[in-house]
Amino acid sequence: MSVAISFRDIVKKYGDTTVIPELSLDIKEGEFFTLLGPSGCGKTTLLRMVAGFNSIEGGTMSFNGRKMNQVVPGKRNIGMVFQNYAIFPHLNVAENVAFGLQNRKVAKPEQRQRVDEILKVVQIGQYRDRMPKNLSGGQQQRVALARAIVIRPDVLLMDEPLSNLDAQLRVDMRNAIKSIQREVGITTVYVTHDQEEAMAVSDRIAVMKGGVIQHVGTPREIYQRPANLFVATFIGRTNIMDATLAAGENGAALLQISRNYSLELPKLNLQHMPEAAGSIKLSVRPEEFVLSDDGQGLEGKVVSSMFLGLNTHLVVKLANGDEVEVISQSETDDIAVTGQDIRLKVNAAKINVYDQSGERNFTAGAQL
Repeated sequence: MSVAISFRDIVKKYGDTTVIPELSLDIKEGEFFTLLGPSGCGKTTLLRMVAGFNSIEGGTMSFNGRKMNQVVPGKRNIGMVFQNYAIFPHLNVAENVAFGLQNRKVAKPEQRQRVDEILKVVQIGQYRDRMPKNLSGGQQQRVALARAIVIRPDVLLMDEPLSNLDAQLRVDMRNAIKSIQREVGITTVYVTHDQEEAMAVSDRIAVMKGGVIQHVGTPREIYQRPANLFVATFIGRTNIMDATLAAGENGAALLQISRNYSLELPKLNLQHMPEAAGSIKLSVRPEEFVLSDDGQGLEGKVVSSMFLGLNTHLVVKLANGDEVEVISQSETDDIAVTGQDIRLKVNAAKINVYDQSGERNFTAGAQL
């Protein structure tokens, strides 16, 4: 069965150093939940607390309401996939997968049945008698995944499981992992520092920094309405610009980006949020710029132009000296060439507006 995982004011300390301060989080039953963040942000520490490998100095962690703080790892019914796979080199594929079942003293006929079933799910049944040294990296990863799932754990934990694979195999395996997780329906907690990987596999993501969760949401929510500037810059690429907000007609926010370019923001009403008026930080992703064909918009000059098939990537130096990245759909003719003077508009429905500290997103739909 799968379980829901609840953290309430969880604290993790090493000596006098607090690495996770009073973290609260709920992971739904059967959910594929990813902990994402830079090295040292606390994501693996939190994962190891779920597994029981790290102690908990404060707060509570529970599975379906059952407090797990003092439950030893062997009693938590956890399946875990490590970065280095941890496959036994002297056992063949089937023997590796059956290892956990043997430890649980499952009868031999049931062992074979469950091993055959899971090898079919992870699509390596044809390699059941092969030794690990004769498997590719992707095949070894599938063995590790099968061994973790075959014991029918309540929770599957995965710590940077694809980091040792080459780029194309990483893409293939992340698709396979997501497909397998959906089929077996196990609550899965996945740790990675790779934003694209997290976006591809997750039902929801928690972005962490310094042991603190910055934003929890679906991949779409985190990309389109990041809670703060750290999340905006960590997930994908974005341009951070200074601008000002003032009240336009009917309380709608009037965004002034430059002396010659302003626009109304339909998703921000200063009557409801008067504190947003004044100097702000503006986040504009490269694809949210639009090349103007009416002479209106931000003045700029193309510093570089790179044709990448479907899209063309530009670096544009604005009149105020700032450089911004622009991604635009490629045209049959040159969309813009180096040295060309152009004008840029922004997609008002997609940009994000933050306070000067970058800690609060004023845009409608943004949430922690």
